[in-house]
Amino acid sequence: MHLHVALSPAEFAGLDLSGRAAVVVDVMRATTTVVAACAAGCRRVIPVPDAAAARAELRAGGRGPGEMLLAGERGGDPIAGFDLGNSPLEYTPERVRGRTLVLTTTNGTAAMLAARGAAAAAVAALTNVGAVARWVLAQGRDATVLCAGEQGAFSLEDAVCAGILVERITAGAGRAGRSVEASDAAAAARCLGAHYAGRLGALLEDATWARTLARAGRAADLAACLALSTVDEVPVFDDGAIVPGPVTSRGGGRP
Repeated sequence: MHLHVALSPAEFAGLDLSGRAAVVVDVMRATTTVVAACAAGCRRVIPVPDAAAARAELRAGGRGPGEMLLAGERGGDPIAGFDLGNSPLEYTPERVRGRTLVLTTTNGTAAMLAARGAAAAAVAALTNVGAVARWVLAQGRDATVLCAGEQGAFSLEDAVCAGILVERITAGAGRAGRSVEASDAAAAARCLGAHYAGRLGALLEDATWARTLARAGRAADLAACLALSTVDEVPVFDDGAIVPGPVTSRGGGRP
């Protein structure tokens, strides 16, 4: 099994995902929000590139009032006229259960759209990293992790999450007697993951976007984003949308 981590969106255009499993990571906050929405029972999430595309999707949806919600942010702030922002704390069962969410964010949805060429794709955050590791192992395919980054550049928190995921996949494969070959980028991410896994709170000081969100009064969001393996939901891609996927069993231990 081969594992690769695309550490920034600059790599996306050159990726060949055919035949591979893809995992999208945008810890602060898009993929954490998608995981929360799916765990809260939303019908599906449709990622789109921008606000205009979101409004067009809503017009074309042909659904009754309240069945389809516009969600997302630009520059960390909610979009005027949208129903929801990008805080995972907004996505409660009362708000999203049974509804379709049309989502656009500064970084995360671009990574989600880039994963569409994969044979299978899922959404990962720190909150469901153990469940996603089990999902990747169940695919029986080589896998690529796409880090959404920040404005086209590397982001520390996404690389840390990817590295924790690589470690858990590698450990799970080893227990099953399977070998894993990691790219240099995956090996580097794994080292970062090992450094921060027991001290995720340090990302509040070390990660640029975490500091930005903290200054914007998003401390509660940050706490939600840094919760490790609290959710067993694995959102998966299906026909252009992201839907609640398998709730993977923890079995006898990690990942």
